Amino acid sequence: MKLNLKSLSLPELQQALAPTEPSPVAVRKVFASVFAHGASSLEEVCQAPQVPRRVADFLRENMEMTRLEVVERRKADDGFVKYLFASPLGGRVEAVRIPIFDHKYVVCISSQVGCALACDFCMTGKLGFKRNLQTWEILDQVMQVRAEADRPVRGVVFMGMGEPLLNYTETLRAAQILSHPAGFAIAGPSITFSTAGHVQAIRRYVREGHPYRLAFSVTSAIPEKRVKVLPIEKTHPLPELIDAIREYSTVRRERAMIAYVAISGFNLGREDAEALKAAFEGIPIKVDLIDVTDPTGKYLPPSAEELKAFRDHLQILGAPIARRYSGGKDIGAACGTLEASQYGGVVLPPPVAAG
Repeated sequence: MKLNLKSLSLPELQQALAPTEPSPVAVRKVFASVFAHGASSLEEVCQAPQVPRRVADFLRENMEMTRLEVVERRKADDGFVKYLFASPLGGRVEAVRIPIFDHKYVVCISSQVGCALACDFCMTGKLGFKRNLQTWEILDQVMQVRAEADRPVRGVVFMGMGEPLLNYTETLRAAQILSHPAGFAIAGPSITFSTAGHVQAIRRYVREGHPYRLAFSVTSAIPEKRVKVLPIEKTHPLPELIDAIREYSTVRRERAMIAYVAISGFNLGREDAEALKAAFEGIPIKVDLIDVTDPTGKYLPPSAEELKAFRDHLQILGAPIARRYSGGKDIGAACGTLEASQYGGVVLPPPVAAG
């Protein structure tokens, strides 16, 4: 079976090419051709400058480069673009191109087909878990979005379909390639993994000392409330998660990012703010408030008055509070709405090939 060239980190590529006794420069040129320059085919890699013939012949015989199919691109009124991809390995996933002012993009990518966590306000969770994505499937989302972008991609967030820490090996390899100077050259702190609280994986992540950021989905510091919307509370109770967050913050010497999905009439009272203060006492945190987006209508976002009152309550934390904009609602690109199906917005045509 041939190796997929898009799934190999630089050390893995060095090992795979060992029979050809390549120079470090030749290995790096192959790696950069695939990831930094976005080669569209294996032959393009083989013909890259400073790739020796013996290496090129070995690549042709032992490697392959597979692509996701872009089924559709939809653009929202606010400039967010959602990509629907089909994989030759089965299943469909979505990624979102997020404009940051007018000078760069961040790409929100998927790590699994479906998701096993079944968060009650999340459409992806209602799909159930199908399978983990391979490294090349994760990276190809970024590669294809980058290839069509009119400004640079400077950040990646693992906040699309799936729980990335349940696909640990593949997502971490992808992040290593994304951050490598000869890969996508995206700064480590500009890559974020969102987790609903898989404690063992968080502790492993901290032990291994990765430079990427974690965002912890808490949504309520009252366990009886949290379990109603995040079933992971049953297997990884909040006290265990908070201990892991404390370790993360201590080792990295930074504030932990607490993602808090704001749900009208559910988790925005004074008692919720007090529970957060009690739970995170002594842990440096910052809180990202994200309005819930639930197409079923079961959960509603807060009114302006409700959110303002809650932000006032949160002052007892003495921590930075931000409201994260969750864009692309009209095309199903907002947080919690990715489900590999069609929405509104403008359907974009495929880009016209140069020349």
